[in-house]
Amino acid sequence: MDPAVFEEWMMTILVTILIGFMGFIVWDLAKKSKAGRFGTFILFFVLGLGIMAFVIKTVVIAYIES
Repeated sequence: MDPAVFEEWMMTILVTILIGFMGFIVWDLAKKSKAGRFGTFILFFVLGLGIMAFVIKTVVIAYIES
């Protein structure tokens, strides 16, 4: 297997695991701090913005390279 392909797969897989773990951390933080519905929504919204930025960056790079 080509090292570049392996790196691309591992980055995708490991970033997905990291995002899932961050989601768990945010959920646990909201639960322990008793953030309520709105606070939990805001926490996940901000996490979602970070995830969207990563996805948009990946799409833009793929578009530029093609």
